[in-house]
Amino acid sequence: MPNSKPQRLPLIKPPRLRPEDLIGIISPAGPVDESELQPDLELLESSGFRIHVAPHVYDRHDYLAGDDEARLSDLHAMFKDRKIKAIFCARGGYGTLRLLDKIDYDLIREHPKIIVGYSDITALLMAINKKTGLVTFHGPMVRGLSALHDTSRESLFNLISSDQPVSFSPMAGNSLISGKAAGPLMGGNLSLICYLVGTSFLPFLDGCILFIEDKGEPLYRIDRMLTHLSLAGQLKGIAGLIGGEFIDCRDPSAIDDLLNTAVSNLKIPLITGFPVGHGMTNLTLPLGIPAQLDTDSMTLSTLEPCVF
Repeated sequence: MPNSKPQRLPLIKPPRLRPEDLIGIISPAGPVDESELQPDLELLESSGFRIHVAPHVYDRHDYLAGDDEARLSDLHAMFKDRKIKAIFCARGGYGTLRLLDKIDYDLIREHPKIIVGYSDITALLMAINKKTGLVTFHGPMVRGLSALHDTSRESLFNLISSDQPVSFSPMAGNSLISGKAAGPLMGGNLSLICYLVGTSFLPFLDGCILFIEDKGEPLYRIDRMLTHLSLAGQLKGIAGLIGGEFIDCRDPSAIDDLLNTAVSNLKIPLITGFPVGHGMTNLTLPLGIPAQLDTDSMTLSTLEPCVF
C-alpha cells in the first residue's frame, strides 16, 4: 500500500538580515494607527535598518487593516520586491485566516525571505511553512517593539541574522515532565492552531516540539482547546511540549495543571512558563527548524542555523 503519512516539504531557509537591510512592514490582520507605530519604526531605524511601510498598513475596515485584497496585495508585494529582506507584521488582532486560501504560495517559495509575527499571525506563519517549507519566525511585531524587554529584541535580531545555531540555556520556565526530545519546532497561539485543525494549512505536528501560548482566555477555554487538539489527534504524535506565557488566563499553576494533564500519558517532556507570547519578554522561535529540548538541563537548541 502507498504511504499515506503526511510529508513535510523540504525546508527552505531565508537569507539572513544584515545591517542596513530594508525591512518591509505589513498589516495582515487588525488595524493600527500611524502614531502607534512611530516609536517602533524609529527603533528599527536606530538599530541600523531601513524601513518600507506598505501602502495599506494604516488602512482600516472595521476590525481589519483594510479589505482582504489590500492586505493580500501588501503581502505579495513584499515578497516580490527584491529590495525587501525581511517582512515584519505591524500587529495581530484578527484577519490572517481570511487570507490563507488566497495567498500565492508559489510566489513565496520562489522569493523566500524572513517573515515575523505572533498571535493572529500564527495562522500566516503556519500556512506559509506548510505550503512552502519556508522557515517562519514567531516573534515580536512592530507595535510595542520598543516597550518590550531588551532580551526580546536581542532574541529576534540574533535569530534572523546569525548563521549559527541558537540555544536557550538555561531556559526560563518550569520543567514539569523531564526528558529529551528532538524534532522540528512548531507552534504559536493556541486559539489559532485550533482554528487551523481540519484545514489544509495546519503543518504536520507528528514528531514536532510544539510550543503554545495565549492571552485573555478563561481556564475552561484553554481546557477546551487542548481537549480539541487531543480529540483531533494532533497531540498524540508530538515529541515535546513547551508552554509559553498565558497572559490574563488566571493562575499560571492552573495552566500548568491543564498542560500536564493534556500530555501526561504521552511520555514526552514538558516545560511551562517559557517567555514566548504576549508578555513583556517574547523570545523568537523559528517554525520548522530541527531542534532539541532537554527539560533536565533546561535547554532548547536549534540543530542548525535558521537563516543562511
